[in-house]
Amino acid sequence: MTTTRHPLPLRLAATVLTGVLALYIALVAFGNITDFGTNRDFVRHVLAMDTTFKDDDLMWRAITSKGLQDAAYVAIIVWETVAALVLIGATWLWIRRDQTTARRLTTYGTLMLMLLFGAGFIGIGGEWFAMWQSADWNGLDAALRVFLISAVVLIVAHLPSGGGEASRRP
Repeated sequence: MTTTRHPLPLRLAATVLTGVLALYIALVAFGNITDFGTNRDFVRHVLAMDTTFKDDDLMWRAITSKGLQDAAYVAIIVWETVAALVLIGATWLWIRRDQTTARRLTTYGTLMLMLLFGAGFIGIGGEWFAMWQSADWNGLDAALRVFLISAVVLIVAHLPSGGGEASRRP
């Protein structure tokens, strides 16, 4: 005989962690919108590669068009905003106890952040545009932090709850 338990602590952890990540990325997006110039300068310097070692073998990668740089920055803000909205929705669904949909939206939101901060900032910014070479415009630590926090939230959201899919498995 299998008893079905609904582990409140695990559901609560998924709810709180999703909510914290939603709050964080919403504040990041809000800050980028209301203080547009600060991080726009960051993106411009990274893409222009103007504070790297200026190795001739790498500098061909630099994007110096302010229009393209600003378009990239606006795309980042839009992506952050959509991820925040998805995670806010996921948090609401965790609170409403719609675990299946909440888990799905948490997955989408965390993967959006992992793509942005992992592929975008760590991979493309860090390696392609050699952000790691810059003493002044290096966001790799912050990007890694968001990537890892997102991964933790994703893992917690997918731990077996003991109440649904896991108890039906043979």
